Amino acid sequence: MGIVAFAASGAIIAMEEEYDIFGVAVLGMAAAFGGGVVRNLFIGIPITSLWSQGLLLNTALATIFLLYLFPAVWIRKWQPIATFFDAVGLAAFSIQGALFAARMELPVGVVIFASVVTGIGGGVIRDVLAGRKPLVFRDEIYALWAMLAGISLGFGWMDGQIRSAVLFAVILTMRMLSVYYGWKLPRRKLDFHQSADQRRLAAGGKEEERAL
Repeated sequence: MGIVAFAASGAIIAMEEEYDIFGVAVLGMAAAFGGGVVRNLFIGIPITSLWSQGLLLNTALATIFLLYLFPAVWIRKWQPIATFFDAVGLAAFSIQGALFAARMELPVGVVIFASVVTGIGGGVIRDVLAGRKPLVFRDEIYALWAMLAGISLGFGWMDGQIRSAVLFAVILTMRMLSVYYGWKLPRRKLDFHQSADQRRLAAGGKEEERAL
């Protein structure tokens, strides 16, 4: 479900940006597999291991091309459901990334990094390729839930299948609650440049001073 959701999100954004079918495929595959590839690069797993995931690669490609052929009205109906699938993918991929690093006995910080990169990396790459500001950094609490997986598994609090299943349910629930209630992390905007209106007002004030 996570692969389908992430591949679909990349394809939809590519179509919104009016990319051709090749661009749609690239964004869909980047969203689905980008996070895992970046994680492997940083923790020392061969990137070529991606090519052994034939079933998942074919699933992502099939999702992208089917979505490309769907009528626009069907795609609009898909998007609310995609939010849930996206939450499933976030929970599954962040736990997977943390487990990869934990099983290699890497430091806790690396486990957290692997969890976050696997969970959100594909979405960041997708947005950058689409020429957009990454959504996960500005509008939603997203990376925090991936970090929760890394912390829990890095410190050994959620070892074992049952505890991992509980962690999966917690991340999924928190992600859906943050979407439903519109939770956001604090942010601060610094505007060092005056707007055109502000510059005109300032110029007008100086002219009045000279006249006086």
